[in-house]
This record gives sequence, C-alpha cells and structure tokens, in this order.
Amino acid sequence: MTKLIHVSRELEKKIGVVRAFIPTMGALHQGHLDLVDEARALVGDNGEVVVSIFVNPTQFEHSTDVSQYPRTLESDFAQCEARGVDIVFAPTVEEMYPEGMGTEEHVSVQPGPLGSVLEGADRPGHFSGVLTIVAKLLNLVQPEFTTFGEKDYQQLALISQMVQQLNFPVKVVGVQTRRESDGLAMSSRNAFLSPEQRIHAVSISRALYAAQGIEGNIDVKLSAARAVLSGEIETSYLVAMTNDLSSELDGTDDVHEGRLLFAGLLGSTRLIDNMPIVNVNSSE
Repeated sequence: MTKLIHVSRELEKKIGVVRAFIPTMGALHQGHLDLVDEARALVGDNGEVVVSIFVNPTQFEHSTDVSQYPRTLESDFAQCEARGVDIVFAPTVEEMYPEGMGTEEHVSVQPGPLGSVLEGADRPGHFSGVLTIVAKLLNLVQPEFTTFGEKDYQQLALISQMVQQLNFPVKVVGVQTRRESDGLAMSSRNAFLSPEQRIHAVSISRALYAAQGIEGNIDVKLSAARAVLSGEIETSYLVAMTNDLSSELDGTDDVHEGRLLFAGLLGSTRLIDNMPIVNVNSSE
C-alpha cells in the first residue's frame, strides 16, 4: 500500500533500508513511470521506491510560471499506487524552505560552468534551484539510487556532477526519453500546447532524427535538422555537444559520438529535446 507523506520528519519512520528515489514536480506521465520501473528494477521487490512531488519555486524565473505549472496530486498518487511505489512525498513550500527562498536567506548549490550554458544561459538561476532542491531531497530520503530522464540531459549531467563532486552516497541512473507515438518527447509542459501547436511540436523530434540519419559532418547534421523544424517554433539553441556537455563540437568534424540538443518556444511553451549523435556508417 502506497503511503502519502507531507512532512519530512515522517520519512525516517517509513523508509526501509534499500531504496530508490525519483524526484518529480508531478503532472506524471509515462516518462515518469519509466523512472519508477527502473527504480523498482534496481531495488527489487523488497526494496523501497520513493517518489517526491514538489513544484520547486526556486527553479522558475517568474512567479507566474510557478503558479501555472500543473498540479495533479490526486491522479499522480493514483498512478504511483498502481505502479507499486512505496512512498509518495509531497511536501509544502514551507516544509522544504522553512528559512525562506531569497538568495540571502538560504544556502544554495551553485552549478558551476556547466550551469551557465544552454538552459542555464536562457534561464538564469534555474539550475541552482534544481540542484538545491535535489540536494535537499537526497539528504531527506537518503536513497541508494536515484533515476532521472535523459530528456532533461543537461539536468542529468549536472546532478551526476553534483553527486560526484559533493560525495553524495547515491548512484544516479539515466533513463531513455519516452516519446509519444509520433516521436514528440513526453513532457508535462505538452499539456500547454494547443492542438495546432501540438502538430508543429513534433517537428522537433523529426529534426533531431533527420540530423541523426544523415551522413556528413556536424554542420551537415545541424543543417538537416533546421530544414525540418517548423517555422512556428522560435529556436533558442540547436547544437551538437560532447556527451559530457563540456564543449561544442566543431562543425567541420565527422564526429561519431556526442549529443544533439534543442530548445525553443512554441507560443509561450518552452520545449526541449535531445538525441545521441549516430554514426550512420557504423554497420558498414
């Protein structure tokens, strides 16, 4: 039976010895449930799987974005229960930030150079908010494993970096992006798209697939992607990076591994996606 906990001090009384943890902001979809399934596989039937549901205000640039984020705790809990989650931790803002949220009121985790590019460049302070809340939650739950989706690839890289550099006793496990039948990466933000915007949104994954599938250097791949993207989408970035996101790949190089990353606005909705670079000649 799944337990719903709102107060952090109750976690110590409920959590078992072997555990895996999935931090979320709710509005759960199949991509989140993939993380739950991976967590269960890691700890087995006798382990504890914990899911947190918390819309973290410190990772949003504007208060209106926080207030508009979908909150569906009842259906989220039902999905967790059906999936065999042991504990759903759904704290309040006051529970997670009793000292306040201003930069002068609380200690925060700073992401370093990787946090200032891509999403970090477009959303100042975002990754500091993400890393701070993840650090808080990891300290409260104290899991052996934590699972994150590859759709938020930069987030996954930064959390892995934080865990390694700050000596958190937890293993970060990345899980492949779950996609809709037409290829669109699943995201809670997709709910904000109108039916017409939803049609344009699928061009993002098609563009990345086009870049994957064409033979040539990085410039050729990025050009192929741009040719497929819908003109209704305002591109923030479309880049090819090393797998660790430490540097952008040279456009003239025939690189056989790396990551293609995209972000853009469709109306007022920010959409991101990424795919690995594929060597189309690898089977020859």
